[in-house]
Amino acid sequence: MGSVGYTAVAYGEVDVLVGAGRGAYPYANPLLVRGTDASLVVDPSLTLVGGAPPADLVLVSHAHEDHIAGLGRYDDVPVHVHAGDLDALRSRQALVAGIGLPDDAVDAHDALMRDEFHVLGRPDALAFEDGAVFDLGGRTVTVVHLPGHTAGHCGFLVEPDGFLYVGDIDLTSFGPYYGDVGSSLVDFEASMRRCREIDAKWFGTAHHKGVIEGAEEFRRRLDAFAGVVEKRDAALLAFLDGPRTVEEIAEHRLVYRPHVQGAHVRPVELRTAAQHLDRLTQDGLVTVVAEGRFRAA
Repeated sequence: MGSVGYTAVAYGEVDVLVGAGRGAYPYANPLLVRGTDASLVVDPSLTLVGGAPPADLVLVSHAHEDHIAGLGRYDDVPVHVHAGDLDALRSRQALVAGIGLPDDAVDAHDALMRDEFHVLGRPDALAFEDGAVFDLGGRTVTVVHLPGHTAGHCGFLVEPDGFLYVGDIDLTSFGPYYGDVGSSLVDFEASMRRCREIDAKWFGTAHHKGVIEGAEEFRRRLDAFAGVVEKRDAALLAFLDGPRTVEEIAEHRLVYRPHVQGAHVRPVELRTAAQHLDRLTQDGLVTVVAEGRFRAA
């Protein structure tokens, strides 16, 4: 690692700025994309806090702290995010509210965002929509809206290089995360299907899986990543061998392993369980019994 805290790895004219632990949380792997007229950075994370390359604009895939901690390095540069995440990028309070923590945990988390992730809010942030094109001169970056993780989560397709950045569709064994207030399992699954339909040479993730070369290999890994959702369905159906409440399902856990602690765990488990129950009920695999209890059909 250099003194700036990242190692630049080139894929065509796209530089992936690989952070500590290959960009594992709380770090990430930002992009630097250069054209003949301008350059841009995608997702300035903690990786860039110690030093960041100059750029003419910044694109943010979504308003989570690990993707915006280095924004202070670009105070005088326009910052763009999807309209669905605009409020959370403009205001730290809105970002924290979107996590959906218990009231007694909000202040501590807000302090963490400020002190450890340098999140101050960008009230000047601008909104883009799906399909927006940023022309850098001889190179374009096209917005691909991929909601589910957050309402405004986006990927970016860099052409002519054929580099698709998929952000937090990150292909990890943890699987898809759709536990925030504005998250959606249905949207996340649709976004994964959309990714499968895009032909690219390279597919870049925000975190430690890095860059995958070739659409066939990317789709194989994407299918395994999506398969975690099916495993959660199966685990839930097995647990519903008798009547269970949503609270009991959350305590049993679909997302986090038993040793994981924190104020975020219970609300994430509750929201995740509710989404799976809704879908499985609609599919006729789960029935609602008395007193807000569910069981396998």
